[in-house]
Amino acid sequence: MSPIRLLQPSISWFQKLESGEKRLLKTEEWMDLKVLAAQGHSIRTIAQMTGLSRNTVRRALREPAPQPFRVPERRSKVDQFRDYIRNRYQECALSAVRITEEIRAMGYSGSVDTVRRIVRTLREPARLQEKLTVRFETPPGHQAQVDWASVGRFKNQEGKIVPIYVFVMVLGFSRHMYIEFTTSMKAAVLISCHLRAFSYFGGWPQTLLFDNMKQVKLGPEEWNPLFIDFASHYGMAVRTHRVRRPRTKGKVERMVDYVKDSFLNGRSFVDVDDLNAQGLDWLARVANVRLHATTGRRPVDLLESENLTRAGTTAPYRITERAIRKVDAEGFVRWRGSRYSVPPAESGRVVLISQGDHKITIKSKDLIVAEHVASNRRGATVTMEEHVAQLWKLSLEKPARPTRRWDVTFEPAVAQAPLGSYEEVIQ
Repeated sequence: MSPIRLLQPSISWFQKLESGEKRLLKTEEWMDLKVLAAQGHSIRTIAQMTGLSRNTVRRALREPAPQPFRVPERRSKVDQFRDYIRNRYQECALSAVRITEEIRAMGYSGSVDTVRRIVRTLREPARLQEKLTVRFETPPGHQAQVDWASVGRFKNQEGKIVPIYVFVMVLGFSRHMYIEFTTSMKAAVLISCHLRAFSYFGGWPQTLLFDNMKQVKLGPEEWNPLFIDFASHYGMAVRTHRVRRPRTKGKVERMVDYVKDSFLNGRSFVDVDDLNAQGLDWLARVANVRLHATTGRRPVDLLESENLTRAGTTAPYRITERAIRKVDAEGFVRWRGSRYSVPPAESGRVVLISQGDHKITIKSKDLIVAEHVASNRRGATVTMEEHVAQLWKLSLEKPARPTRRWDVTFEPAVAQAPLGSYEEVIQ
């Protein structure tokens, strides 16, 4: 057995002798003490070699692992105001500048940067929570995620600047993808892209997930009736992600970046038709035959397992002769230069108008609220008697309105003596 080599520690860290206080040793200090003890040195000898007290050496040798180093606490000018800063920020998210103004009046003499650092730590947990993303996988045929993104503005053959958008649909289970480039973001164009995507996939899923685009959702509780009519035709549910939570549809968000980087970057195109032709070729050669990092399979190989509703099981959706309109205060909507009545209760709402076989159909929230024979001349006003009767009735009723009110409470009046009594005292 080879003799134990005596450690000749480069104990520069031992040169600062303790002044009686109990301090934590760094990891390398603790290891050096352990080595010296393993070499057979006594606690007294180790203390003499290192300049540490025997109690410090004894305590370190008893510890199974070095205690974590902690920066000594130092008093700061802001310490007495920390609770106030925390409460003010949590109450109304005041800025560091505003909070600094308030605590200066309370005696704070430090800098605004110190307050900024505290406010930043208070803001950080909420910011991190907003970034939390739960990745979930959907079963075959359950969901497709859809996005529409701008890819720039370019000159056409006439020299006119036109915007170019990319429509991307990704099937949630297989990651099979369809892309299409357009020069418009109208709802009718969006529906046309969906129809071609369904033809490309050979069917459609149960649910479509979007962001809060106006072509799908007009407001927090108001859907675009034209798009809902399209989705209902195919028996699909429509969902939108939570506001400011685009990571809910992360599959398609990542694919938009993938299209820009893998397909568009460094390529040239003659026009939109050429752009779409090259895009379909890229899907077949690259995007849908690559080994997907999450599934470990090629999207094209999983497509057959998607269990989509097969194309051909439902009559194709006709997107012509449809539009959305807002009902005016008189209970009418305009369509092709003429006015058509609806129940006055629909006033102010957005409705879907469609025309077919010379009949005008008006839907509100997926319910037919009026049907008219289409006028054959512009400027006509087409009404139904019941709509006019309802309008007269509502116009004569006085609507209930809340009234403004406020309370003023005075203190009880103080008794006042008449001036004559003071005159009597003076006399």
